[in-house]
Amino acid sequence: MAGLLDKIDTPQDLRALRQDQLPQVAQEIREAIIDTVSQTGGHLGGAIGAVELVLALHYAFNTPEDHLVWDVGYQAYAHKLITGRRDRFKTLRQYGGISGFPHRDESPYDLFTIGHGCTSIATAFGLARARDHQGKNHHVVAIIGDGSLPGGLALEGLNNAGHSKTNFLIVLNDNDMAIAPATGALNRTLNRIISDPLYNRIRRKITERVQRLPHLGFGILRLAHQIEEHLKSFLVPGIVFEELGLRYFGPVDGHNVGELIKTFNNIKDLPGPKILHVRTVKGKGLAYAEKEQWKYHGVTPFDPGTGELKKKPAPETFTQRFGKTVIDLAEKNPAVVAITAAMPDGTGLVEFSKKFPDRFYDVGMCEQYAVAFAAGLSKAGMKPVVAIYSTFLQRAYDQVIHDVCIQRLPVIFCMDRAGLAGDDGITHHGEFDISYLTPLPNIVLAAPKDLDEFEAMLHFAANYTAGPIAIRYPRGGVLRTEAPIIPFDDRKNPIAVGKGEYLARGTDAAIFALGSMVYPSLEAAALLKQEDLSVSVLNARWAKPLDTALIDDAVQAHRVLVTVEEGTKRGGFGSAVLEYLESKGINRLRLRVIGFSDRFFEHGKRELLLEKQAGLTPEAIAAHVKSVLAQTPELHSV
Repeated sequence: MAGLLDKIDTPQDLRALRQDQLPQVAQEIREAIIDTVSQTGGHLGGAIGAVELVLALHYAFNTPEDHLVWDVGYQAYAHKLITGRRDRFKTLRQYGGISGFPHRDESPYDLFTIGHGCTSIATAFGLARARDHQGKNHHVVAIIGDGSLPGGLALEGLNNAGHSKTNFLIVLNDNDMAIAPATGALNRTLNRIISDPLYNRIRRKITERVQRLPHLGFGILRLAHQIEEHLKSFLVPGIVFEELGLRYFGPVDGHNVGELIKTFNNIKDLPGPKILHVRTVKGKGLAYAEKEQWKYHGVTPFDPGTGELKKKPAPETFTQRFGKTVIDLAEKNPAVVAITAAMPDGTGLVEFSKKFPDRFYDVGMCEQYAVAFAAGLSKAGMKPVVAIYSTFLQRAYDQVIHDVCIQRLPVIFCMDRAGLAGDDGITHHGEFDISYLTPLPNIVLAAPKDLDEFEAMLHFAANYTAGPIAIRYPRGGVLRTEAPIIPFDDRKNPIAVGKGEYLARGTDAAIFALGSMVYPSLEAAALLKQEDLSVSVLNARWAKPLDTALIDDAVQAHRVLVTVEEGTKRGGFGSAVLEYLESKGINRLRLRVIGFSDRFFEHGKRELLLEKQAGLTPEAIAAHVKSVLAQTPELHSV
């Protein structure tokens, strides 16, 4: 039987319902999210915890004329369901389906494509100021989670918005941070008082009249302000926001949709910047998700009845090997410490945090701080291992330069999700780390071909003291390949800065492969052998410095050189090889650079994206080699 959700194609349809029908809509949305995410995987806890908040926002505000700006956005699944994407919701995070985050190309209700935290206050405040400049009067709301609020960009947004006179609302969705418990009748009573329109009209009129009193007016106002602030600081956690210049309201029960709507209607037209503190329960409606909130933050497919994750047998991943190896490093060296930015599980550091709690630092969604903090640790003789996804390290670029590279500090950067990150999509792919790190003096950048080589690189990095060292590695494990795994031999080809190796020798062409592209290149060479083409495969190991001796040898021994990398070609590994050849005046060689073209990539399984969008499969690599072999002898790059 059709429910209420089936009748909602736009927020206008939602606003046509009676308020007493909204709890039923919330229940139907929760069931839809659980049903889909249990099949596709995705962000579960935050999404089902924010359902009533989403409904109240769209009910109280006239979207899309009024603007809602989400932070990170994994809490916006309910938002997708009521903004015209209900019929496509089962394609969530699937190749060709809808994104797991707000996406500007999906809907006019998604103002930004987002996936990184801490951004909403700044971008929404920009929208609000543009509205004022243009003489418009719609509302602008930033929705930010407690995990994002401590981030530097979020605090900068609060600082700037607070000193404005702009009508601007920030909604703090607090589902974990202990700012204050939203319990007790006194809290609710105070919030109703300070958000009530009558109270605020009287407050304004009293302020205006008292200001006219000669000599005494401003003194009386200051005293009244102090009394109000002391009352708030005793009853609610709003004093810090008030000191920043924002009027504070809350905490409000984030699952009482009627109270949320009333509060939004009460405060949305009040002048100046405001913040509403909403308390929600992560995983609301699923007992196991409420109990184990981190486990069910982001999930693989699961049994909705029991919560049991449907984990298929899978080979070991780079993340898992990292977690094991960094524990081994810490056992051997008491100077080793691990740092992550709100991603202990995603980076593989959960077991480390249990075994070495005093040497583990989760700094929250604060990548800039993580890198600068690591610089301080390193300067004082510790050995910090900074585990941050490739896409998130972009956020700390200045700290990498200013606080680490210029200081020549031996910080270890471990960049998970380098290359295509899969289902999380456009904001999470690690396309650019080769391009943004290799121009920096003093840093070196490695990329392992497989897990054993990765482990050896970590042990090498732990003893490297000349400066910072970065290691990029992909999500998951080694790509499925017909090529046999080549065991790492630390006696024959030990890890050394700027030294690669031959894995196969041929005479026609040489494929110079970096990291995750080594085994696809070996398979491409096997395919070409079936066509009587003799191809060498070289494991580059290092994006910086290049193994120039290996390049020189390949140039002398082959007619064609092909570079392959899972990263953007602009400023990437192949580009560096081209620059080296040009500097040596070598123009007799035919060269092709294979990597990402000048584009962003959407979401989908990594293997599918490599095939359908990136063209980085053994068959595609083999086709490139055949193509360049057939060309006239000239230096050529594509």
